[in-house]
Amino acid sequence: MTSTSPHRELIRVGVVGLSASGGWAATAHVPALAGLDGYELRALSASSAESARAAGEKYAVPLAFASAEELARSEEVDLVVVTVKVPHHLELIRPALEAGKMVFSEWPLGADLAQAEELADLAHRRGVLTAVGLQARSAPPLRYLRDLVADGYVGRVLSTSMLGSGWIGGATYDDTYAYILDVTSGATLLSIPFGHSVDALTMVLGEFRELSALIENLRPEVVHVTSGAVAAKSAEDQIAVTGVLESGAVAAVHFRGGTSRATAFHWEINGTEGDLVVKADQALWFQGRLRLYGARVEEGALTELPVPVRYQRSLTQWTERSAEPACNVAHEYALLRDQITGCLAPDEEGVPDFRHAVRRHRMLERIREAARTGRKVTLTEQGV
Repeated sequence: MTSTSPHRELIRVGVVGLSASGGWAATAHVPALAGLDGYELRALSASSAESARAAGEKYAVPLAFASAEELARSEEVDLVVVTVKVPHHLELIRPALEAGKMVFSEWPLGADLAQAEELADLAHRRGVLTAVGLQARSAPPLRYLRDLVADGYVGRVLSTSMLGSGWIGGATYDDTYAYILDVTSGATLLSIPFGHSVDALTMVLGEFRELSALIENLRPEVVHVTSGAVAAKSAEDQIAVTGVLESGAVAAVHFRGGTSRATAFHWEINGTEGDLVVKADQALWFQGRLRLYGARVEEGALTELPVPVRYQRSLTQWTERSAEPACNVAHEYALLRDQITGCLAPDEEGVPDFRHAVRRHRMLERIREAARTGRKVTLTEQGV
């Protein structure tokens, strides 16, 4: 996080992009905030006064604004949450930062590295607290996984391999997601499914020291799901990255566009003393239930590892609802709340901020460079 803010009994939230017709804010953020101590969903903004009123009535939100600028200026909003499409992040986050508000932006932070850097620089100049929605970092199974590795469960990590399906980059498209066919939108297989996943990998195992990459667009034309219209696609649908982590472990990450009838998500960590595996049944694995397995050398076959209750951050209402997209978002909000109010444990890391987002954007740019040039790139000095 960039800074802290004065303690309030409730953190008053204003959501930019909450629509009565649905969307990610309605699917994840509203359920995540519901019943979560320390927050009040106080305001929203939409693309027009009419749509804002409709959303306010549907979700019982007291204040409905016709623009993000109006919401940012409201003295009844402490935290501005931006959940719109990536191409609009810059124009909608900037007013909140200029108003001195805390900002929680969905990932990716910007449509490209330059936009992310601009927003991170503005946040730094304004001295405001920021967060970015890389919610896999807050998922209880992954926080437990990180601790297992740190505590030596697998011994010295030798290698890690991750195989995933991205949902994005499949053979079809619809009107809602037509914009992601354009690689310049910033909402691509690389930035979203791969970006979330490699960020989780680095949380658990550390950053890459060097890497090589292949990025391909093997479906340059895709078909509309209802009309059958064919559209051009410039965004990638295959990503394969191999490299060496700062620890010396070898890493391989392969993401495929669309969905797979075989493996949706499979992540192995192999060490001198054992193995750990994370599995999920859905392409966007960080939005659903994760299963963690492990075995040490003397134990033989893998067995499922239950996540200890202490990783739930008192969010017991989500224990049986881990398959819902809102679950990991709720855990990120809980971590953010504890960070804002100064309740984090001394050794506990808070949520990723805009500076962290820039670091991840820069890594993705280096991956594109490696793919474009066919050369290995070094990332050790990429920190912000």
